[in-house]
Amino acid sequence: MNFKTVEKFILDLDYTIISKNEKEGFFLIENNFDGIKNLIIGVTPPIIIFEQHLFSLHVDNIHLFKSLLIKNRDIIHGAFALTEDGKRVIFRYTLQLHNLDQNEFDAAINSLSLLLSEYHEQLIQFSKQ
Repeated sequence: MNFKTVEKFILDLDYTIISKNEKEGFFLIENNFDGIKNLIIGVTPPIIIFEQHLFSLHVDNIHLFKSLLIKNRDIIHGAFALTEDGKRVIFRYTLQLHNLDQNEFDAAINSLSLLLSEYHEQLIQFSKQ
């Protein structure tokens, strides 16, 4: 599995590649129809990482954190996470790269799209806190 194969997977899904850097191993992609904007895909053998910024935190909120952890249990692929500085909530999904196929790649993206469609109202509310 290599960078070019991942690029083909992205294009086969009809996503737009906003930017890419093969040397650094990342893509920035979007598909407005699926609600995906600025999704980062990091190709860092032996793994591939999908990260989508969802919203920024203005204050620590135990209710918000608890709600996100409860929702993590329902997410089939991926999970909510905080960035290292604890200031942004992201969706993150990590897979092994060596045996990745188109179906598994599609499932990762579809999981995010489904999460956004089902949970968007709560995410908007969380972003206002």
